[in-house]
Amino acid sequence: MAKSKFEYVRLFESEDRCLPNTWIVVRVDGKGFHKFSAEHNYEKPNDIRSLSLMTHAATSVMEEFKDICLAYGQSDEYSFIFRKETQAYSRRSSKLSTNVCSLFTSAFVYHWSEHFPTISKPLYPPVFDGRTVLYPSDQNMRDYLSWRQADCHINNLYNTTFWTLIQKAGMSPNEAEKILKGTLSGDKNEILFSQFGINYNNEPEMFRKGTLLVRRRVPVPLPNGGTREKSQIIQQYADVIGDEFWKENSHLLASSS
Repeated sequence: MAKSKFEYVRLFESEDRCLPNTWIVVRVDGKGFHKFSAEHNYEKPNDIRSLSLMTHAATSVMEEFKDICLAYGQSDEYSFIFRKETQAYSRRSSKLSTNVCSLFTSAFVYHWSEHFPTISKPLYPPVFDGRTVLYPSDQNMRDYLSWRQADCHINNLYNTTFWTLIQKAGMSPNEAEKILKGTLSGDKNEILFSQFGINYNNEPEMFRKGTLLVRRRVPVPLPNGGTREKSQIIQQYADVIGDEFWKENSHLLASSS
């Protein structure tokens, strides 16, 4: 690169390398998506088209960044877990968050029509923000995912009850809010079951638990009759709060020990 007297301005750039041997989590979150979902006629309380599009965009990110071993999504957010030992972009926080966020956003727009065929393109550009957070221990990272999944459950139970009161009982949003003010999860389950015959536990797992994208090596058949292992991104809806998921996917933590 040619030298010039103006090159000194690079000295103002801050060093933002992530600490070594830490889990790097980049979370992408929709900005103003209450308005965006309303203006694009998202179905309430959950729109499978939107959730599928979010997962499609997240898969695009994982296909580009091979060091992402796991991603978790719900509503208008997705969290991407980079392996502890990753050296992607020399572990620069700003590079990781901006590249993940921009790729996710562009994939969201690019694949829009595949999931919303009656709307050729978004009415205006969607906006996502990105942030990078470091977690030093395996338990910290697991607790982060447990927090996001608990948030998914709490929000979905509220939204399911809220929109059921509106759609099936004919209440206004203000009336539904008053009914639900101060209620606990058991109260909401009781409203759904006693008044509408809805067992919340029978609602789709995608809505209750969110979506997991797991990078896993699976056997692939060869033309000669043998097999070889190939890395694939597996989509599933599982409980990450308990131990079963982590026992079934022990490879996720094995490289960090």
